Amino acid sequence: MMRRHFLNACATVLCAGMAFTTTACSASDDTPDYRYRLSVEVETPEGLRSGSSVLEVKQSMGRSAMDPAGMRISRRLRGEAVSVDLGDGRMLFALLRSETDTDWALSVVQRLSPDTPGESWAEQFDDMLQLEGEIPIPRMWPATRRLPEISAYPMLVTFGDLDDPTSVERVDPDDLAATFGEGVSLSRITVEMTDDYVTTGIDESLGWFRDQAAKGGNLIPMVSNARGRYEVAPGYDEALIQVGVSSFSTEAYEQ
Repeated sequence: MMRRHFLNACATVLCAGMAFTTTACSASDDTPDYRYRLSVEVETPEGLRSGSSVLEVKQSMGRSAMDPAGMRISRRLRGEAVSVDLGDGRMLFALLRSETDTDWALSVVQRLSPDTPGESWAEQFDDMLQLEGEIPIPRMWPATRRLPEISAYPMLVTFGDLDDPTSVERVDPDDLAATFGEGVSLSRITVEMTDDYVTTGIDESLGWFRDQAAKGGNLIPMVSNARGRYEVAPGYDEALIQVGVSSFSTEAYEQ
């Protein structure tokens, strides 16, 4: 499994697929980078359909320049959403985010990693190296003292017209049949640690990808209301307001 060493490297934090440099710097860092394969399997009347994507998470950890006694972790994601061809021009996409978490793809493997009693905070960041084989993602993350129970799945979407980004539609993971017809259901979503190359190319298969990125990234149209504030155009799902090109690929704003 990959491991990189950083010397006197400035840390970065990720926001919606883009990295920003902070003032936190590391004297040394043995936090491992890693890759994992995200796979989606769907039952259809014609048989099992599946798709997968290899994603890479680069990690670094160091002491904060503003608080030398404190530590901070930074992660950066590279990769793209999973696409599953269901036939007859129908495509299902498992995005790099969940319904509630824009950084879902950065944290899912860590959340599935085993807990080792007595580990320090710093030692927890290589626990994913203990994972073996395909690990099914549970339907929900359990509630904690600080957080309620939430979906563990990536956000699922499709398009009424694959050539029209504004035709994006949410897909209920518990009821794919409502979108794709009788006999279509989600079988499972898994992750597996791998050294395979990061998956690329979704930006080329979605013909509108680059143009949409240049326009600002969002897929559904926004309009200015009477108070001069932007809101979702009438008739569009407000839950898709944060779904943009960076939900499909981290290459959206790469040069």
